[in-house]
Amino acid sequence: MTDKSKIQGEGNYDAARKFDAEERAFVQSGQVAQKAKEAEEALDGPEGEELEAARKEADEHGKMGER
Repeated sequence: MTDKSKIQGEGNYDAARKFDAEERAFVQSGQVAQKAKEAEEALDGPEGEELEAARKEADEHGKMGER
């Protein structure tokens, strides 16, 4: 990886571009409202407690990086 275009440095530019393109395509697909509704139903459903526990655990992992 001696070519400057392949240098990643801080962050992965290729992955970031791919993520941005896929996110843009998802938004343009018109599925955002439906997926938001599905997420709300999941939180209100039988898996809600498990999802909330996972969210809290992820939040704690994020806070550890801030210390």
